[in-house]
Amino acid sequence: MARLSDTQTAFGAVTKLAHWLTALTVFGMIGLGLYMADLPLGAAKLELYGLHKSIGVVVLVVTLARFGWRSRQPGPGALPSHVAWEHLLAKATHLALYACLIGLPLTGWIASSAAGFPVSVFGLFTLPNLVGPDPSLQKGAAAIHSWMAWAMMGLIGLHILGALKHHVVDKDETLRRMAPHGAKSASPFL
Repeated sequence: MARLSDTQTAFGAVTKLAHWLTALTVFGMIGLGLYMADLPLGAAKLELYGLHKSIGVVVLVVTLARFGWRSRQPGPGALPSHVAWEHLLAKATHLALYACLIGLPLTGWIASSAAGFPVSVFGLFTLPNLVGPDPSLQKGAAAIHSWMAWAMMGLIGLHILGALKHHVVDKDETLRRMAPHGAKSASPFL
């Protein structure tokens, strides 16, 4: 049976599930964001923006829950084979990813509020506007949201490259520790 909690040597099922669901959701959000941005204004675009906002709220809530979980689950530390610069780069990348996971939904919410478009979450409830209508604030928040999305893509690339470096070059347990199955695999990829 899968262990739910983290230990000093392994990530538990809750941490792994949160990691991989967040990753899949963010990949989908990036694709959706790029696709909907180029659509002409109309019902389809507005519907996709509504979906994008709803999923963004879910990402924000899950990220905040992850912070709560991590405060009680220190998780495994760096492997002894990791050198100081790798550990520092991994920490910085993770912090920047978390900043984007919080900053992207918040800047989107601010941009929506400033544009006078409330954030409805899957039609179930509507979030309060964070600010009043303000075209210049909307433009600024949207620009920050866009730049942060591009930064997130770069950080994801760096994160993936780091995991692959540890797996393929170093042949250590870094990637396997976060793999869904959690055990050594016969596969050369996991």
